[in-house]
Amino acid sequence: MGILDTISQLAGQAGDASQGDQAKVAGGFIQALTAHPEGIEGVLASLKSNGMADHIGSWMNGQAATATPEQVEQGLGSTGLIEKTAEHAGVSPAVVSSALAIILPMVVQHFAANGNTATATATTEQGGMGGLAQQILGKFIS
Repeated sequence: MGILDTISQLAGQAGDASQGDQAKVAGGFIQALTAHPEGIEGVLASLKSNGMADHIGSWMNGQAATATPEQVEQGLGSTGLIEKTAEHAGVSPAVVSSALAIILPMVVQHFAANGNTATATATTEQGGMGGLAQQILGKFIS
């Protein structure tokens, strides 16, 4: 199952209002991540250095360790990605933190599977993140 199918399934289970917010946050996060100077590697480094190393290791190995919105805020707080995602998505930072607790593990699994951040970096450089954002938005928002 691909990342879009997984996000779609989770959003569908959460209900229509939540589906819209999760789609907005997923697209906004990928837009913010595409513009982030350090890309996915910087995000992973920030999460690891802010107490989420076990989560990152789990996600990179395909396991779905859960994260709380508070952990996401702590892990990403210094990167500015929560605020940028909220700006892109048109939602509050609190909504972003809640949605990223679900979405972030899938993004890490997809772009850094088995610890392979070289693939993630190549995908970012080739514009794959922007294309993924368009696919996510097209899948959820009609």
